[in-house]
Amino acid sequence: MKKIKLEDYIPLVGESLVMEIKLLAQQLKGARIQHINSTKTGGGVAELLNQLIPLMNEVGLETNWTVIEGTEEFFDLTKSFHVALHGTKTRITQKMFQFYKKTQIANREKIDKNADFVILHDPQPLGLSEFRQKGKNKWIWCCHIDISEASIRLWRFLSPLVDLVDGAIFHIPQFTKADLDIPQYVMPPFIDPFSEKNKDLTKVEISKYLKKYGFSINEQFILQVSRFDKLKDPLGALQAFKIVQKSFDIPFVYIGNFAPDDPPGERVYKEFIQEANKVPGVTVIANPDPNDLVVNAFQRSASVVLQKSIREGFGLVVTEAMWKKKAVIGGNTGGIRYQIIDEKTGFLVNTVEGAAFWSRQLLSNPKLATLLGEQAYNRVKSNFLLPHYLRHLLCVLLSTKHPGRGVTYLNK
Repeated sequence: MKKIKLEDYIPLVGESLVMEIKLLAQQLKGARIQHINSTKTGGGVAELLNQLIPLMNEVGLETNWTVIEGTEEFFDLTKSFHVALHGTKTRITQKMFQFYKKTQIANREKIDKNADFVILHDPQPLGLSEFRQKGKNKWIWCCHIDISEASIRLWRFLSPLVDLVDGAIFHIPQFTKADLDIPQYVMPPFIDPFSEKNKDLTKVEISKYLKKYGFSINEQFILQVSRFDKLKDPLGALQAFKIVQKSFDIPFVYIGNFAPDDPPGERVYKEFIQEANKVPGVTVIANPDPNDLVVNAFQRSASVVLQKSIREGFGLVVTEAMWKKKAVIGGNTGGIRYQIIDEKTGFLVNTVEGAAFWSRQLLSNPKLATLLGEQAYNRVKSNFLLPHYLRHLLCVLLSTKHPGRGVTYLNK
């Protein structure tokens, strides 16, 4: 596969945006930037960094990526943090806080002391902010999850760590926090249209990956692609399918994976498999190989795409399906409601019954599915591609050089 250059995006985003990116990058040329997160594979953050960092280097920024190390106990507790930050009641103890800080101490040597900018992603490496050399460089925290209803106890522990950085990035306005004393930036994440998960596939390629799991290119099916995570509500998606099944003889495919920093995922998988095995017509694909191409093929072929999340950060899996001209039926939560314009580019639902109702509507009316799918594609093309994000991030890096306070909107 050929190396993708910034100019390759011009047919999709226009020449003026690419020129703007180059002009912004000129103001930062030679800057050393370190991204820090908790895993190289699995989940949206790893995908984001895999696609973003090559372009940052191309425009003249010396960009690298560091992954912190931790035990299974650490990743179990940060998963509990993740759930509690989403507003779900979870037991958070003082011992967890102590172990979290102990792990940060163990990773402090991973900080690049020569970096001009250090960018921390999500709560896992946030505690490293205590070890920054104040005044030497700029630090930014990127929060990729919905913390609008975060556990008060947990947020009291984390917010002082956030206040040690120079700015925080959130995906949508509802995720910002009024009690922070640093500048906040609102900018949605992106998909890369040239990645293996989103690039165009021929019918032969699609057929190859469908056939591997017993499907044909002309076969209708309902699809959900998600991590095995209770917040993605896999059981709710299964219940919606059971209702649809009463009217349509159509299979349901659930594609999921496990991330190295998400130990509870395997437990959710086992619970889901136990229920899915009771329902005829259900296929569960765990950790497909090759993951991105299999997901791409199934998203392009699905008759209905569900994302029945209960809580969601942004939900790039929704963006991916919209890019493939699918009218997604998504949970009315977090970044999903920011992407889907209800009944214009897809459908927002609050219940299992709602998901089943709109699934039946799309199956009954292919013209409606096509119309909404075209509008969904155009929304992604105008707002949620990699060059849009790169422009926004360059603006954030530049603005951290000029102290300010408040919320800056970079979504347009």
